[in-house]
Amino acid sequence: MLIVAGKGGVGKTAVTAALAVAASSVGVRTLIVEVEGKGGMPAMFGSAGLTYEDAVLVHAAEEHADGVHGGVTARTITPDDALLDYLSSHGLQRISNRLVASGALDLVATAVPGIRDILVLGKIKQLEQTGEWDLILLDAPAAGHAITFLRSARGLADAVKVGPINTQANDVLELLCDPTRCRVALVTLPEETPVNEVVETAYSLEDEVGVALGPVLVNAVFPDLAGLATDPEDAAASAGVTLLDGEADLLRAAAEFRSERTALQHQQLDRMAEELPLPQVRLPYLFTSELGRAELDLLAAAVTDGIRHLDVPGVVA
Repeated sequence: MLIVAGKGGVGKTAVTAALAVAASSVGVRTLIVEVEGKGGMPAMFGSAGLTYEDAVLVHAAEEHADGVHGGVTARTITPDDALLDYLSSHGLQRISNRLVASGALDLVATAVPGIRDILVLGKIKQLEQTGEWDLILLDAPAAGHAITFLRSARGLADAVKVGPINTQANDVLELLCDPTRCRVALVTLPEETPVNEVVETAYSLEDEVGVALGPVLVNAVFPDLAGLATDPEDAAASAGVTLLDGEADLLRAAAEFRSERTALQHQQLDRMAEELPLPQVRLPYLFTSELGRAELDLLAAAVTDGIRHLDVPGVVA
């Protein structure tokens, strides 16, 4: 399982979708799990919103340039649904029905601090154990909540010493703390505040949760452009093109802006490499306001290429 986490606004959900496409493209049967019900991911695949039931986003055996897909399935998991599922699977369907009919479901799901998170994680653990998927991608809550979310298992295991809650918490802990079964991939932008946050989150996850970290996924990195230092008038003359009045100045300003932004991004990437000794997978900035399947394929190709060049043993992707 790969848990994808990051500060709000860094493109975590889009990166999760790209990871799913990348994995599927090499034949990996992939399941995406959403826990916040934001609904943005299925639209990237041209699909309707997610429910507690599995929805196919990429069909298995779908052809692409280098082979066929393993398939991408997605679902959302809420604490209420997970609780009802748990009761039903343990022969307590009548209690489950009464909770729904009486409206007491939310009260039960919040009776113990951390119980909502452990219900969701417990369901994910159950899905992982079925072996139906080669990879489960969890689109985790934003960074601050993600730490609390993942820390819930340890807190409950310490607070509740016996019974099904303790068993569930310890089973989840066993999954989270096993680097052969679970890792966290943090998503960030090559900007000062997101980099600060990803460094802080990484150390908090290691210290407070004990989960292993995978590569940092850096979203929206400007690709290097050749020729930015060439004067527009010289470039036009070499190409036999005549520029209109004022065009050379506009092109110089655009090149200067792009060069400055690229330099700032590289400064932050270098700083993050110094402060956080984790490999980086860099995804290109896409100059569009909406992501569809074509854009996901571009990001997926960047993910695949980036991971191939890491050469880090044991990296889960």
